[in-house]
Amino acid sequence: MTTRSLREISTNNVRTFKRHYVSEISGSLGDLGTFLPIAIALAVNGTVSLTSTLVFSGVFNVLTGIFFGIPLPVQPMKAIAAVAIARSFSNGTIAAAGIFVGACVLVFSVTGLLHWFAHVIPIPVIKGIQVGAGLQLVISASSTMLVPLGWASPSWADNRIWALAAFVALIVTNIYRRVPYALTLLGVGLVFAIIRTALVGHMPGFELWHPFTVVPTPKEWRVGAVDAGIGQLPLTTLNSIVAVVHLAHDLLPDVRSPSIAHIGLSVAGMNLLGCWFGAMPVCHGSGGLAAQYRFGARSGASIIFLGVLKLVIGFLFGESLVDLLKRFPNAFLGVMVIAAGLELVGVGESLNTSGARDLGQAGSGLTHTEQHLGPMLTDEERKRRWTVMMVTVGLLIGFKNDAVGFIAGMLCHWAYELPGWWEKVRSQREEGRLRLD
Repeated sequence: MTTRSLREISTNNVRTFKRHYVSEISGSLGDLGTFLPIAIALAVNGTVSLTSTLVFSGVFNVLTGIFFGIPLPVQPMKAIAAVAIARSFSNGTIAAAGIFVGACVLVFSVTGLLHWFAHVIPIPVIKGIQVGAGLQLVISASSTMLVPLGWASPSWADNRIWALAAFVALIVTNIYRRVPYALTLLGVGLVFAIIRTALVGHMPGFELWHPFTVVPTPKEWRVGAVDAGIGQLPLTTLNSIVAVVHLAHDLLPDVRSPSIAHIGLSVAGMNLLGCWFGAMPVCHGSGGLAAQYRFGARSGASIIFLGVLKLVIGFLFGESLVDLLKRFPNAFLGVMVIAAGLELVGVGESLNTSGARDLGQAGSGLTHTEQHLGPMLTDEERKRRWTVMMVTVGLLIGFKNDAVGFIAGMLCHWAYELPGWWEKVRSQREEGRLRLD
């Protein structure tokens, strides 16, 4: 990245924050619905250090905003987190999983495998992964955060009534987008959490960060890499690198999108550094980008603000925040996650228009209306692209596994391409350009 590029990114960050600081701040909080529940669950189990997670993710937020200039999130590696929570991993085991994934992504990035991988994946499969990830967020938030709520339980500050109110407010802000929805919801939620925490006498206090290192044992390396790291690799490669680059192009077409290799190196660097100090394994994800965009973020200034906020809180309050954050209303977090999921689902709408990167390139030279309608596609081609996307979505959701959805989508795509390949081979054979003996 050149000095000129950094200067342009910095200028855009400052200009955007000055003009739309309320939207940028609100948007920076959009991904907390994913970040907070996982970070708290891991911290309560003693699997990660909440302080180290806040400090290192804050540093990564700031660097991401400076170097990429878009509201690119720093969010938990969900596959690793799910296994770690279910099996109560030790610090060393989850660190080993994150370092393993970081090392693999580093190799993929420097060898060009990531770029090749992104080049050969068809757009319908990529959009299927994005839509599937969005639906997973909606389903997960509904089942784990909102369904367990009662009309008046588990608390006066966390119940279905507040969830309904938050959802109605979300619908209203779909019309009035300038309303800082995430900022307002976070403020109200923090007030509720502080009151509930004060009633039980566990208010957070000043607790300066004391760095420590984590060195996994041979057993922790084996368990972390095999039981959690391998399962995270497809999710990181597909959703946190390939899909996020395409989504950045879809959501912010006027801003230079980061390259596949740069995103890969960023993911690798974050985990090869932070995990040694007890921080949660993290990545960049399309769901988080959609969330922060949905709530108003349009530049790197938003996540720089979030990073500074995390650093201040992490350095000064540390582990004493666990009890407070545990009492943040799930009613609010759940609705925020649903909003992020719906924003991500919406990218599937552009599959057969110029909003899809492959069609946008193919349609150069056409009028805006012609590009939007996608005149280069026949009805049969549109149906095939839609089918490939939905096969990817369906299997991803059904098996709760990005790799399964990806493989299913690719098989469907290849099945449609097979007659064309066979016809090409046959014509070359008839022309004498291909010998099979």
